[in-house]
Amino acid sequence: MKNFGRYLKRALAVTLVLLVLCGVVYPLLLTAAGQAIFPKQANGSIVKVNGKAAGSEIVGQEFEGDQYFHGRISSVNYNTYTKEEKESGEYEGVSSGSFNYAPSSKDLEKRVEEDVKAFKERYKEVTGEEFKGEIPADMLTASGSGLDPHISPEAAKVQLPIVAAASGLSEEEVQNIVDNNTEKKVFGIFGEEEVNVLECNIDIAEAMGE
Repeated sequence: MKNFGRYLKRALAVTLVLLVLCGVVYPLLLTAAGQAIFPKQANGSIVKVNGKAAGSEIVGQEFEGDQYFHGRISSVNYNTYTKEEKESGEYEGVSSGSFNYAPSSKDLEKRVEEDVKAFKERYKEVTGEEFKGEIPADMLTASGSGLDPHISPEAAKVQLPIVAAASGLSEEEVQNIVDNNTEKKVFGIFGEEEVNVLECNIDIAEAMGE
């Protein structure tokens, strides 16, 4: 019994020490290091306009209006919802994910066809011209998370005439905005070039005087 009591005290002491180290000290040190070294990233990479949060560099959001670039399709609608959807239970809370349609899915085929038709109609309505060319795949497919804030330079290029016509800016001005908000390949070889939709739209709003 004496040995049991001694072992029990040691076990409780080790548990208490580990609890303090792993549950208090370690998280506090990581938090302090993050705030000291990477404060912007640690706080969510928030983008502010006139001192107010407009969004995050790393989380996409839905944009309305032809004067703005539109992001990728989101299977979770970028976690936006109406009061009615929340009260009815249709919106089940913050989430992420994709549709997970197989390439052979009829639902996917139907949705893509509808999106292609809608884009061409939008293009003609705003620019007054028929759309010629191909629509990049990332304009018609959802990202794995449903929260991707980026589109490809090609996806920005096909939207450029719409944005320019609706915003009153020249295509050259809009292209410069896209170029300024295009993230290059890491070391010039890793990954792909990406256009941040939020940052482009902030610059467009500022150029329009909004």
